[in-house]
Amino acid sequence: MSLDTVVEDIRDEARARAEEIRTEGKERAEEIVSEAERDAEDIREEAEREVERAIDQEREQRLSSAKLEAKQERLEARREVLEEVRDDVEAQIADIDGEEREELTRTLLDAAAEEFEDVETVVVHGRADDTELLESVVEDYDGFEVGDPVDCFGGVTVESEESRVRVNNTFDSVLEEVWEENLREISARLFEE
Repeated sequence: MSLDTVVEDIRDEARARAEEIRTEGKERAEEIVSEAERDAEDIREEAEREVERAIDQEREQRLSSAKLEAKQERLEARREVLEEVRDDVEAQIADIDGEEREELTRTLLDAAAEEFEDVETVVVHGRADDTELLESVVEDYDGFEVGDPVDCFGGVTVESEESRVRVNNTFDSVLEEVWEENLREISARLFEE
């Protein structure tokens, strides 16, 4: 064999080996690209799932927030309606007059007087517009006198320094007690619960 043949054989082997390396490199490159594409697809799918979860979470938060806001607005509207009803009731109570006012005032004073049976001096307070009515009613009780007016819709506040007892039987206090005891029922009727 000649040197040329040996050189040619080495070149052929080198070319074949180079071709083999090129082919392996190309295959490896294709594998790497394919793997990278799969990884990229996995990453994209995971990102899409994350975005969907974030969107769902944001939707739930906004829905919860909207529900809470709506509930608060309903409660505020109910509170306002209840206040209006209470204001109307207070106005109607303040407008009670004549025999009905006198009868209610006597009933409230009778109830309060029970606390002052053994007391010599008792002072009865009421609203300024009821002074004349109170003076008339107090005449039926020994040791009772009309004191300074108090800010109320009507009724009486009765007290004695001797016994250090004070009974608040004003229309206001009766309304407050009745209102608190029946607020749930009032609300149920107004709002058909």
